[in-house]
Amino acid sequence: MIHIIRQKAEPKQMRQMLEALGIYIKLAVDVERRILAGGGELHADCELVLLDDGSQQRHVWGADWYPLSQTVGYESLINIRPSANNRSMMIQDPAMRDDIRQLVQSLLGDVQWQ
Repeated sequence: MIHIIRQKAEPKQMRQMLEALGIYIKLAVDVERRILAGGGELHADCELVLLDDGSQQRHVWGADWYPLSQTVGYESLINIRPSANNRSMMIQDPAMRDDIRQLVQSLLGDVQWQ
């Protein structure tokens, strides 16, 4: 199940987002609106949910949340965008990675889901 997270996630939301992959959650993060969509099997599915909610694609980046280690991964097909000078699946800009890490940790970090 994909959820849009606008404030600290609830344990039930975390459990539902983990249903697809079990040990981590695929995310699309809107760095402008400071929200994310998580869950499902593809970053692109999360991205579509955010776009349907009014996000602009240039502000949406793919990431992963690993709740056991409380860490963020920055690799996704939706991150390949030469127009933003990001030519790989990995988010190249360290400042952007840091911004995404802070946002994801504020919304998903330390949520007890088990």
